[in-house]
Amino acid sequence: MEHSPDIARALTEVGPRLKRLRTERGVTLAALSEATGISKSTLSRLESGGRRPSLELLLPIAQAHQVPLDELVGAPEVGDPRIRLTPKHVNGNVVLPLTRQTGPLQTFKMVLPASRNTPEPCTHEGYEWLYVLSGRLRLILADHDLVLEAGEAAEFDTRLPHWFGSTGDGPVELLSLFGRQGERMHVRAKPRARSKPQD
Repeated sequence: MEHSPDIARALTEVGPRLKRLRTERGVTLAALSEATGISKSTLSRLESGGRRPSLELLLPIAQAHQVPLDELVGAPEVGDPRIRLTPKHVNGNVVLPLTRQTGPLQTFKMVLPASRNTPEPCTHEGYEWLYVLSGRLRLILADHDLVLEAGEAAEFDTRLPHWFGSTGDGPVELLSLFGRQGERMHVRAKPRARSKPQD
């Protein structure tokens, strides 16, 4: 079967791309073999170009590295490269999913209308992190009734009774990171140097 020059070039670049990805991540052939169920010799021939890439081989490797398949293949972009996100309307709110792949954490941009809705706290499995982009957000969390301003964030276990919405004096834009199994967002920050005591 004859391939177009673009496809043929993409196929010859798969091997070096696989090796580069594996070495950048510090993964040995033995470890990748154990994670994918593909023999070390097959993986080695795949990386050196001695074995033709196939979907059966590339899918488990992509899964092991947790990258989309097209990152392994280096598929050329086709058509309009702009990402077209489709907003959803949920209970009068505009919800825009920002994560296209399923995973432990999902990210949303939300726009809540300027209405004074009656709070109806709910509970469910998970962990949520909110960041207010603009407006004022009212957050009811268990016994707390809080107002978050733009630039402020909150995180909480969603098994606690919670509700959030506009304070009523304008719409609210916010980012929401939600982990269904209770995954928490980990923020790594460089600690500030402590000032030396004055003599």
